[in-house]
Amino acid sequence: MRLVCAESGLDLERSDLLAVAVEKYLVDFVACNGLQQFVGIKVASDKSVDLSEILKSKKSETTVDKNKKLTRKWRSTAKHVLQGDWKKKDSTSTSSTDKKNKSVQISIDDLVPSDMTLLQVLALNALDLTAPASDILLKNRKNNWVQLSGHEGAFALAGPGTIWKKRTSDSDTEVKAYERLMQEELADFVPCFYKEVEWRGDYYIEMEDLLHSFKEPSVMDIKMGTRTFAESEVTNTKARADLYQKMVKIDPTAPTTEENEAKAVTKLHYMTFREQQSSSSTLGFRIEALKLENSAPVKDLKLVRSLDEVLCTMGLFLSGREDCRLQLLHRLRYMRDKLEQSQFFMQHEIVGSSILIVMDKTRAGAWMIDFVKTTPIDENCTLNHRSPWDRGNHEEGYLFGLDNLIKVLEDVQTSGKMTNENKNVGHEKHSSDL
Repeated sequence: MRLVCAESGLDLERSDLLAVAVEKYLVDFVACNGLQQFVGIKVASDKSVDLSEILKSKKSETTVDKNKKLTRKWRSTAKHVLQGDWKKKDSTSTSSTDKKNKSVQISIDDLVPSDMTLLQVLALNALDLTAPASDILLKNRKNNWVQLSGHEGAFALAGPGTIWKKRTSDSDTEVKAYERLMQEELADFVPCFYKEVEWRGDYYIEMEDLLHSFKEPSVMDIKMGTRTFAESEVTNTKARADLYQKMVKIDPTAPTTEENEAKAVTKLHYMTFREQQSSSSTLGFRIEALKLENSAPVKDLKLVRSLDEVLCTMGLFLSGREDCRLQLLHRLRYMRDKLEQSQFFMQHEIVGSSILIVMDKTRAGAWMIDFVKTTPIDENCTLNHRSPWDRGNHEEGYLFGLDNLIKVLEDVQTSGKMTNENKNVGHEKHSSDL
């Protein structure tokens, strides 16, 4: 069935219009407290659909008048959108050709949201979608989600405020981590986990889109820990020629004399070498990627190694927003307190996880993401996440990195200059007493 908007010339499949309806009716309805009215869709010169005016306040109406209209019309509107039972504004406006093709002309101006309770809106907003969002929804999302790092194609926008993250079919490690975290106080510091989804033979994790409530956000992906590889990745002690070639391409002086003679290195040496190329080994975190407001993502930041370079990059990211810097400091200090109290955290190895910082002109937030390599340790053991890693002790330096990230935010100057306190960051004794 095809739907045609006579006023705009918009021609959409019903599934596409459903995606638009779920996005705009529900999300904007909540944001506007039910006091906004749906007035139309515009088609731009490039044929893209402009939804910026889809809900528009009519100031001439009183609040009482609006509420009466909302109450009267939403039930029929929701029925049309969700069940496909569309009606036409004027029976004479539908041509015989339209009837033959089972197309219906409708007046979008006739459809308005209701004064449903917030609970009802959220219930509809949680509708199970059977696929990632349609192209028209992706094109018109105001806060387009940006994949800063990781494998391309691993994420898809799913619906209002949600994304799908692709996972390998043979590993449910991250799903188990999210399920546990949702039961902890740490749930406030991770994206909300909704469910696991299978779609066309692939598996996805449906979770909260952290960028959804921000307007034109700047985003920074910070990889946490002094070790970002799993111990299981370096159990093979056989020297490899391919890793030797990768190493000398980065730094010809890195291999030992024996490795130069064999023209091969072990994976353990190569992985620790890679950590030393960034600030991971010295600060316990590295800036993996960032995106500034209205700019393209920058993903080649793994070689931001020195403290000066980290401070300069952080100062550039903050762009003089002192209020956002203070919000981030409060958030990260509170996160650290909760991590130190968490039984889950002390009994799990958190490898390759990131802290995602999101900031717009008015506010900032930080969340823990990426738990693909988060695995439990022996139940009789605990981790402090600050001690140096020795093979078999499972320490990865997460809290050591968080300590230093907090110090960087405490001392960073928007000019990129260091204070005297900066000189001590990352140079304290790397131990559990830090």
